[in-house]
Amino acid sequence: MNASGWRAEAEGDDVPDREIPEQYLEGYAGILAEVAATGRRLTRDELASRRALGEQAAEAGFGLRSLVIAHLAAARDAWPARGTGTADGALAAVQQAVDAFAEGYERAQRMAVRQEEAARREFIDDLLHGRSDLGRLAERAERFGLRLSHEHAVAVARGPVAYEDGDPVPRQVERALITRFGDRSILLTTKDGRLLCIAPGHQQDVLTHFAKQAHAATDGGQVAIGRPQPGPGGVVQSYEEALNALEIAERLDLDDPVLRAADLLVYPVLARDRQAMADLVHNTLGPLTEARGGAGPLLDTLTAYFDSGCVAAEAARRLSLSVRALTYRLERIHRLTGADPGDPAHRYMLQTAVIGARLLNWPETAVA
Repeated sequence: MNASGWRAEAEGDDVPDREIPEQYLEGYAGILAEVAATGRRLTRDELASRRALGEQAAEAGFGLRSLVIAHLAAARDAWPARGTGTADGALAAVQQAVDAFAEGYERAQRMAVRQEEAARREFIDDLLHGRSDLGRLAERAERFGLRLSHEHAVAVARGPVAYEDGDPVPRQVERALITRFGDRSILLTTKDGRLLCIAPGHQQDVLTHFAKQAHAATDGGQVAIGRPQPGPGGVVQSYEEALNALEIAERLDLDDPVLRAADLLVYPVLARDRQAMADLVHNTLGPLTEARGGAGPLLDTLTAYFDSGCVAAEAARRLSLSVRALTYRLERIHRLTGADPGDPAHRYMLQTAVIGARLLNWPETAVA
């Protein structure tokens, strides 16, 4: 939804001094006078007429506060003369009438919100799946504050549970963005249990703030930000880049709270030719399967060694090993593969093979 979407149901008023037409008070004075005089309660038909007028007023865009004020003013003008009824009876009539009117008004609002939500969900699905005519899609986008002829970028946040529109976490993030940026052509929504933020490509501060708020609201969830891309198809491309970044982070055990697709471009490039990557992993790291305990511990050793900048002491600390034990493992890798992790001439091939193994989930999944 756009940044004001979740506020729509709570917003109660339009222009404060907008005059309320008499049609929404039709029959009200007569009901008040009769009920006050007789002490009876409003009939079922009278209550239904108040609800219907409430629905009509909501659909016409009048604010509930102004409508209630109009009812109170009309009640004051039509207040029964002394001797024709009791104040309690009159007040009871006002209460029943206004309550029924507000019930109809709120019912119409809920229906409008549901219809708007359905239209917004259909638009999001079409936008992120590349469906629908692009010209028509661009027209629909303007309704939600997006101009698809411009560049847009997409941020995707995942947490420990799935989220839906209206859940506390999306509402919390939405409020934080509204407080910081107001309504700045931002579209917030959920998709497949994740939080999404679509913003103009040049407004990276919006996506950065979204990432910060989503990370906190999801109890340490991870956020990926796609690159700005032009046109209607650019939103889809940026969205897919963000999803791919999250997938890469999961495969490579990257725990950065915020991932930028622009910083991870090397991984899709490496994985693009899957067969070539599988051959590299099999030929370079395959001999590690002959080690006692399998290839897993030695692959973890190479991962920690490369991730620590080839600093043995730091790699040993990450693996909870002594430096001597780590050095023994590196020597074992050298003997099995013929490639020395400490030799710059061999290091690039080994490190690329290790990245490939993690992307291909080797050795759990066979690559030969």
